[in-house]
Parts: sequence; structure tokens; C-alpha cells
Amino acid sequence: MRFLGNIEAKTDAKGRVFLPATFRRVLQASGEEQLIMRKDIHQKCLVLYPESVWNERVDALRERVNEWDDEGKMVLRQYMKEAEVVMLDGNGRFLIPRRYLQMADIEQTVRFIGMTDTIEIWAAEKVEQPFLSQQDFSAKLKAIMATKPED
Repeated sequence: MRFLGNIEAKTDAKGRVFLPATFRRVLQASGEEQLIMRKDIHQKCLVLYPESVWNERVDALRERVNEWDDEGKMVLRQYMKEAEVVMLDGNGRFLIPRRYLQMADIEQTVRFIGMTDTIEIWAAEKVEQPFLSQQDFSAKLKAIMATKPED
């Protein structure tokens, strides 16, 4: 499952927005019916996880948390507390609850960005400029690609 795209959309007065058709087609082709929404842990954006991807990430986190470690359980608890199931209506819309709009500083216009197996939702004005300068992007990409992945 791979999401690709950079698509602008508008929320309505209730906070509903249409999931772009290109992303809906990927979900349908993969047999995914539910999405999980959570604020990104690093950036001021929201992340939509197909349910199977969410479950893989939660399982990986749970494997690393010792049930007798209070701090680890607090991290897991916070991670889970800030997630919510998203259901698309018959028209392909879903509701972004007000608290999530506030977490991501979204007013009305959003930008959906396909991030391989997840979809990010940004306040459109936050992504009008590049995340990195062209020179920094080139150097960082070169450094990443020069490193061999762990076996």
C-alpha cells in the first residue's frame, strides 16, 4: 500500500473533509475500511493510518514496552489516548474533530500528503514553503541513501 500525492482540500463548518479520491482508491484496493487518526509525534500535522498499518505500529511499540515499566506504559497510554478511529461516509468524507484541528493549527484549508503507507494532513499554509532548502534536501537525501539499511 503506497500513498502518493499532495492534494489541497477544504474543511466544512463542521470540520468534515473529503479524503482525496486517489487515496480512497488505494484504501479500497488494499481492502482497508478504517483509518486511525493521530497527531504526528514530531510535527504539527495529523496522520491517517490504514488500520493494518496502525496495528503494526502499535504491536511494534507494545513489544518494546515492559508491562512492569511505568514510564513505558505511560508512553503507550499517551500514544493510544491521542488516536481516534475515522470512518468515511458514503461520499468519502470524514470528520476531523475540533481538538485535532487545533492541534495541527488547521483553520479551513488542508493539504493531504501521501507518505508511503500513511497520509499526513497539514494546514495548507504550513506546507506552501519547502520543508528543506533544495541544497539541504539534496545533501540529506544523499547521506540517507549512502547508508546501507540494517539487515
